[in-house]
Amino acid sequence: METHVRFGLRTISLVLFLTLTTSLSSTAFDVSEYEDGESVDIADSILSYGNEMEDMEENEWQMVQTKANQFVVNDQPFYVNGFNTYWLMVFAADESTRGKVTEVFKHASSVGMTVCRTWAFNDGQWRALQKSPSVYDEDVFKALDFVVSEAKKYKIRLILSLVNNWEAYGGKAQYVKWGNAAGLNLTSDDAFFSHPTLRSYYKAHVKACSFLQSNRSKTNFCKACFTVLNRVNTFTNITYKEDPTIFAWELMNEPRCNSDSTGDVLQDWIKEMAFYVKSIDTKHLVEIGLEGFYGPSTPQRYQLNPNAYAHQVGTDFIRNHQVLGVDFASVHIYPDSWISQSIADSHLPFIKSWMEAHIEDAEKYLGMPVVFSEFGVSAKAPGFNSSYRDNLINTVYKTILNSTKKGGSGAGSLVWQLFPDGTDYMDDGYAIVLSKSPSTSSIISLQSTRLALFNSLCSTKCRWGCKKRNVLETVLYHDEL
Repeated sequence: METHVRFGLRTISLVLFLTLTTSLSSTAFDVSEYEDGESVDIADSILSYGNEMEDMEENEWQMVQTKANQFVVNDQPFYVNGFNTYWLMVFAADESTRGKVTEVFKHASSVGMTVCRTWAFNDGQWRALQKSPSVYDEDVFKALDFVVSEAKKYKIRLILSLVNNWEAYGGKAQYVKWGNAAGLNLTSDDAFFSHPTLRSYYKAHVKACSFLQSNRSKTNFCKACFTVLNRVNTFTNITYKEDPTIFAWELMNEPRCNSDSTGDVLQDWIKEMAFYVKSIDTKHLVEIGLEGFYGPSTPQRYQLNPNAYAHQVGTDFIRNHQVLGVDFASVHIYPDSWISQSIADSHLPFIKSWMEAHIEDAEKYLGMPVVFSEFGVSAKAPGFNSSYRDNLINTVYKTILNSTKKGGSGAGSLVWQLFPDGTDYMDDGYAIVLSKSPSTSSIISLQSTRLALFNSLCSTKCRWGCKKRNVLETVLYHDEL
């Protein structure tokens, strides 16, 4: 594996050099002179990229941190090109499907992706991680261990989401069912955010688990008595909260509290849970999992929302992300869900303006990175074709690059979603199988190469004032690459 990675890095640098020297020879773009009058050999800079990255491979696998509005690893920028695959833990729990976890990491790594967002929850469902409040299936926990260990093998970091707003994989509705089974008589799923018992259930999920083995069952269960974050991975022997493979903890996938349009209930929940997670794990980043809708604290931004009801779902992008303990912002992008199901050219300008607004807010008001942690288009949408999907992905990637050029808060994006071959039965319409989508694969690979080169050549201290600026601008924006 390590040999393969190093060979790939050297190949990338060679391809960059050959392509640039060919394509730029016919242009008037001057890349040899710098603003301070000094010159640099572009060929040496690009060819040294592979060696620099190889040296980084030899360094300790370190935690991702934030510095102002950027992610950093070992004081180098870490701009993200990544993906979602939500079902990894469930597939890893079955020997017959476990290989698909390895496949998706292998395919993602082959196009340079560095971050995966996935579920670290499955509540009260088939192959549940949490069978009932604070009672866990150790076999499924070992499956999550496997996911983390495989991600590390392929140098992919994980954003682990802790619960779902939606009913899939249990979600807040399952917590309410557990509460009612305990005699609480709850009438709304939004009680998840406000009822102290359900809040304690969520905290107990963050706080799992010690293991109890049953001699009478093939399934091992565990009862919570110390933190999930303190769990020792059974494959790597590394404690979760000490493992740099984990990029961040996500409080919830797409939280909404429709019963409170003021946003106060959800705000209070975010404050409590962000602080709680940080009190257990001070080393990893924390994010909320929001879709990015503007709420009552910024009515002047309502016009940027994708529809008239977005400001009424109990979320508030700027206010929510000002909570102590939240390290970076998250935004989702689904014009085919939010605006109209039919594919329309007007969706692309919306994507650009939606992203630019949140990047601006992250810079001006939040002082933190923002990750566009879900984006995509459904193949089931009327008028869908692969060329449109490529245009949508390109729109997202170019907007990220425009921010990167300025050292801005646009820290990366995660496409929804990457699948390996043979998993069509899990497809929600958004799946991208790289082997069946060569044009999309090329676009993803190019974005990865551009961001990886930037991460390698420029340190946070010099930002875009560094002497390699022209090299970076050439590679980042030369479309013929």
